Order: sequence, then structure tokens, then C-alpha cells
Amino acid sequence: MSIIVQKFGGTSVRSEDTRLAASKHVQKAVEDGYKVIVVVSAIGRKGDPYATDTLLGMLNNEGPTSSRREQDLLVSCGEIISSVVFTDLLGSLGLDAMSFTGAQAGFRTNEEFGGAHILNMECEHLQAMLRDIDVAVVAGFQGASMSGEMTTLGRGGSDTSAAALAAAVSADYVDIFTDVNGIMTADPGIVEEASIIESVTYQEICNMAYQGAKVIHPRAVEIAMQAEIPIRIRSTLSDEPGTLISTSPSKKRTLNERQVTGIAHMSGLSQITVKSNNYLTLQDNVFYEMARAGISVDFINIQPSAVVYTVPDERANEAIDVLRVKGYEPECLSSCAKVSAVGAGMTGVPGVASKIVTALTKENIQIFQSADSHTTIWVLVKEEDMEKAVRALHQMFQLDQ
Repeated sequence: MSIIVQKFGGTSVRSEDTRLAASKHVQKAVEDGYKVIVVVSAIGRKGDPYATDTLLGMLNNEGPTSSRREQDLLVSCGEIISSVVFTDLLGSLGLDAMSFTGAQAGFRTNEEFGGAHILNMECEHLQAMLRDIDVAVVAGFQGASMSGEMTTLGRGGSDTSAAALAAAVSADYVDIFTDVNGIMTADPGIVEEASIIESVTYQEICNMAYQGAKVIHPRAVEIAMQAEIPIRIRSTLSDEPGTLISTSPSKKRTLNERQVTGIAHMSGLSQITVKSNNYLTLQDNVFYEMARAGISVDFINIQPSAVVYTVPDERANEAIDVLRVKGYEPECLSSCAKVSAVGAGMTGVPGVASKIVTALTKENIQIFQSADSHTTIWVLVKEEDMEKAVRALHQMFQLDQ
């Protein structure tokens, strides 16, 4: 069998019209000779009856008294409803389709409710059924623990479901359908001249996703990268090919020698600086205390007598309190944003950081922190300067051309 995986997000299954548009892509794939595994998210977004956030909103407004186990049971209903509704639509169009829960499709996870990790894929039953049907419609975002408990995979879990299924059944490729025509060079809500990236490497899109681009979850990209399965990001409402994610960029892009592929951003960050003359224990103490408090840290710079890092704004006061208990007097700069230039073409090329500094200085944007890797350069700016910084970098690297 030649199998492909098609994933439809919440906006793609939100209404009868969008579900019908989604079904046309499934029909086309079947007509092309493929067996199709469809992965669906819950219908719509917050406020829609069966969306994940709407279901969670049915719990105690003062703070849920139910355990994370019960919450997983609740929110998993959204994807199950979506899978049955979509299967019914496909049947009305003459396709032989069958719906599956994540557990029935073969997802075996640990019992970290609300953010489970996949331990194994047992897809023999799903593959056997595909020999007799056209389409298997799988509820995304969910699985079952080895003891049979219902679990969910956390935010972006349907993307992860699609990639994991593709790897398990050796699919030819994965199509991620959403409400945009592909991955853009920057957020089009900030940069009017943002354009669709025709081709991008796994590493580039992973970096863009981790730095704030929200089109696909980085965990899904990493799974596809390990299995060397191409991913396409496409619009449900269009037949355009969208953005191809694969091992190598297209020949066209290579000939253009583009240094930067895209500009990503992430707001709502606080920069924390901790100084001490006892540098031997400073680093160990600070990050140990952050880990013990369950506070995620990012953008880390380590100096002989200081450590500088960022935390989400909503955890900043807690982080400061933890450090003060340990005798430190941290400095905090809140309402910051991280702006990132991502591109495999910058590897080993001098002058990229200089261009970033020049572009931001020209716009009178202060840089509070910077870091770089082979394919990404990050800068920390005030949140009020974030959009201006994104536009400046987009223009500096001529991403509109």
C-alpha cells in the first residue's frame, strides 16, 4: 500500500464548509491511488462547543478539582467527536472510511497526563483495516498508556500524532492542512510583505517553531526528520502546494543563496540577571532552583560573575521570590520579546550578526541580550519594539524578494 497522512486542524473542521473543503483533499488523494490516514483535531477553537478549551471551561471556574487524569478523559472527547463527524461526511461522499481513537490507532504512551510522551506505536490493526477501506480517520492528540489509561499529548498533539503515524506506517509524506497557504517568512499580521517559503529544511522549521512560529509543532517535525518523511504545510481552502519541509532546501533556494529563511518572534518574556562573586556555585544554584520550582528558562547567557536568562512574564515574580530566598538580589526586565533570524544559509557566513545589529540600531531598538547557533541568531528587545524589529530584519535580509 502507498499511504499518506493528512492532518486537519481545528479551523479546518470547524464548519460544514471547511469540512467539505477538507474532504476534497482526501478524495483527491484516494483518486490518486493512496490509502489515507486522516488525523483530526477537535472542532474549532475556544467558544466552539467541542473545542478543547471549551471542554476545559466546563470544569470548576475557581480551579478544577478534577485530576489531570479526568481532564484527559474530558478533552479527548473533542477529537473523538471530530473523527466520527468527519468519517460520516466522507461516507456520504462515497468513500469507505472508518474512525479510530488514538488508542485504537496504536498510540501507546506513558502516564504523564496532559503531556504524555509516545512510547510505542502498535499500528498493525490500523494497517490491516486500511487494506479493506479507503480512509482511516484518527482522533489526534491522544493515546493510551500501557495500562489502558486515556492520555493526551499536550499542545500541538495532533501534529505529533500525524508525524508519529506517518513514521510508524512508512507513509510517503504528511500534509498538514491549516488556515494559511504555507509557512511565511514572517508573521503576515506584522509584515505585509511576508511571502510563502516554498521549501525549508527540518532544522530550519524546528528552530522557527521553537522561536515562536506556530504553524507546526516542533515535536512533529523532529519525528518526521528522524524518519525522513517529507511534510507539506498547506491551506485547506486551496490546492496550492504550500511549503515543503524536507532534508534539503530546493535547488532554487540554494541558487539564491538566501542567508535567512524567516523571522520568528516570541513575546511575554522577562529577563532575569543574577550576580554573585561566588561564581563556582552561582550557576548551579540558580538553575537548580528554577528547575525545582518548575520554571522553564530560556535564552541563557553565563558569565563568570553573573547568569542572564529569560522566563515567561507570568512566572517572573515567582522566580524572583525563589532567588531572594536563596540570598540573591536578581534584576528583572519584564515585557520583553525574543526576535529570531533563522536560516541554514547563515552557517559559516560572516556578517549576519552585524546586519541584525545594524538593522535594529537604525530603528533605535535596544538589544538587551543576544545569542546564536549555526542556523539561528536571537536578540531580546522590549515588547513594544518587537513588531518594528521583525519588520526591520525582514527588510534587511530582503525576504520579500
